[in-house]
Amino acid sequence: MGILLLTAVNVVSAKNKVQRVYAFGFAASFNDSTVYFTDIQEIDSAWVGEKTKFLAGRDQYSYQLRDYLAKRFEPDRTCVITYALDRKEIEKKYVKMKNRYTKEKYTRKYGQFNVKYITKDEFAFQAVDYADFNVEEKALTKAERKALKAKAKKQKKEK
Repeated sequence: MGILLLTAVNVVSAKNKVQRVYAFGFAASFNDSTVYFTDIQEIDSAWVGEKTKFLAGRDQYSYQLRDYLAKRFEPDRTCVITYALDRKEIEKKYVKMKNRYTKEKYTRKYGQFNVKYITKDEFAFQAVDYADFNVEEKALTKAERKALKAKAKKQKKEK
């Protein structure tokens, strides 16, 4: 199984590379009107698809924000991460999303939102280790996927 795992990692690493990305987090709940924005942050060693420019492990980044909010403010938040490879591009995305919750033309239509900001000092995304997720799960059997999930869960508990 170890050889198979190493083979899968080698295959995936040929399709993905470690790269700097810029990202911010957003969290909302269907139960209230409070939304959270993180600062734009630089993640130095994120795995990105060479052809697709798709951030691998996006769910792990959103889980980091969800866990932070559950400990500090409120549980049951839906969290997303928005990323870009260029600083100017992520700033445009940030302004566009923030405007949806602060500009009068949107708030008249959808109602007022209580927008809260989370600074880099309060919360910072940690680069996701490649072993914490498996991009090539389809190539693995059900038992192998289960073993990988158990291993990741055990590592998370140890941290």
